[in-house]
Amino acid sequence: MIDRDLYQAIPIHGRRITLCGSTRFREHFDFWNTHLTLAGNAVYSVAVDAHGEAREALPTEKEKVLLDEVHLLKIKNSDAIFVLDVNGYIGSSTSREIEFARSRGKDVYYLSKLFPGMAKRSA
Repeated sequence: MIDRDLYQAIPIHGRRITLCGSTRFREHFDFWNTHLTLAGNAVYSVAVDAHGEAREALPTEKEKVLLDEVHLLKIKNSDAIFVLDVNGYIGSSTSREIEFARSRGKDVYYLSKLFPGMAKRSA
């Protein structure tokens, strides 16, 4: 569903943004990818849901390492990251991504700070 009032209220425009957060909140990745894109941003998201129950096969450890490296490359190519801290959750991988982004001078936006109500409910 597209929430036109929401995407028009997003204060981030014309940026390259990488979504960061736990893939257990995959619906949030999809929702915010759509809305940040409609706000005029180029959005990088996750390619594989490592927590998906419907998947036939989860990524191997080697694949997880590769996916983590590729995600860091997306952050390198971004102006900013958008942290999907749903219900305040920030895991160890997301914490590393935040520090990686900060160490490279990237802007870090948090769902819970920009849209607190959206961080406490499902997308």
